[in-house]
Amino acid sequence: MRVIAGTARRLPLKTIEGLETRPTTDRIKETLFNMLGFDLADALFVDLFSGSGAIGIEALSRGAKKAWFVERNPKACACISENLKTTKLEEKACVMMTDAVSAVIQLSGMKKPVDFIFMDPPYRHDLEKDVLVALKDSPLVDTYTTIIVEADLTTDFSYAESLGFSIKKEKRYKTNKHVFLIKSES
Repeated sequence: MRVIAGTARRLPLKTIEGLETRPTTDRIKETLFNMLGFDLADALFVDLFSGSGAIGIEALSRGAKKAWFVERNPKACACISENLKTTKLEEKACVMMTDAVSAVIQLSGMKKPVDFIFMDPPYRHDLEKDVLVALKDSPLVDTYTTIIVEADLTTDFSYAESLGFSIKKEKRYKTNKHVFLIKSES
């Protein structure tokens, strides 16, 4: 696993051993960031269920101003910190060892919206729904915020509209998908 583009291009990233994390493949990561394009310049980026931190690090490498990495596994948090040090991006990062919903509540204290929220929760546990419920009335999200959920192909997002979100687009891969959500205008 490596950083694909930007200031940390080609630098290797570590991941923790075992099945506790499921790193996004380089090919899927490249497709995702090609879709985000130049919108990352000076962006505020939140990486929930961070694992190794590869997604948030890619965002920082491509020009994001700041990224928050949220991971509750201590070994994964240590891995994120090590990867940030390797890529020399630690000054633009904040690693939070907590669960995603608690992080949303803590970050809401900034009273400022972010540009991107990415989440890659364990599949088939409805954790993305719990986070979207927490984001529903959060000041972290406004109509310019893009929420990206990596999920398995069978994950249903039909409830999103009832929470005030609409699906902007969906990109399907062989075994998973990225669902792009935005806050519906009132």
